Amino acid sequence: MDSIADASLHTDPLFLKTSAVLDATGHDAEIVSVASRKVPELNILPVGEKSASSSSSERQVVEKTGRVAPGLYCAGMAVSEVHGLPRMGGPIFGAMLLSGRKAARIIIRDLRGGE
Repeated sequence: MDSIADASLHTDPLFLKTSAVLDATGHDAEIVSVASRKVPELNILPVGEKSASSSSSERQVVEKTGRVAPGLYCAGMAVSEVHGLPRMGGPIFGAMLLSGRKAARIIIRDLRGGE
């Protein structure tokens, strides 16, 4: 049952305008996935994660954190999905925090014009 339809409510989509979007949605990389379907000219396509390898994934996630398309950035486990990196099997060495910090710094730099 669809409660919106049952109540005869009309819902409008939410529109936002922004200069930067960060996909930190985890294993499914939802934002990058939707962008790749709806804006094919971005030429981004999530590759999908590989089998778990905590030690290599922790390092690679931080290394690959960053811009995937103009105005679209990726951090955390979404990076594994987008770049085909191994799953972590548990983020135990701080890569999620380091990835988020790196993404924030890259976004700030880009918004300031690449300082």
